[in-house]
Amino acid sequence: AMQSISTTITSTDSAVAEKKPESLRKKSPLYKVLLHNDPVNTMDYVVMILRQVVPRLTEQAAIAVMLEAHQTGVGLVIICDIEPAEFYSQSLNAKGLTSTIEKDS
Repeated sequence: AMQSISTTITSTDSAVAEKKPESLRKKSPLYKVLLHNDPVNTMDYVVMILRQVVPRLTEQAAIAVMLEAHQTGVGLVIICDIEPAEFYSQSLNAKGLTSTIEKDS
């Protein structure tokens, strides 16, 4: 009975990007999702949208990203594979934030 339960649990990331085999995953470059400061949105709104788009961010982490963008002009949201990075960046832009991605060196 226990085994049938575990099969119904699906990974939240599977909708964003298919899981790659470990050997491929190590070789694929990672990308930084960047949040650029903008004078339009309130800090509260930015934090709310960050947490909506990137659910693994805690409230504190989202605030830290927002403050980094506010103080330095750009904040690092997350580092991940290209597919989720593009998804996160496009989603942030669609919500009125300013986001780009760049290859992690």
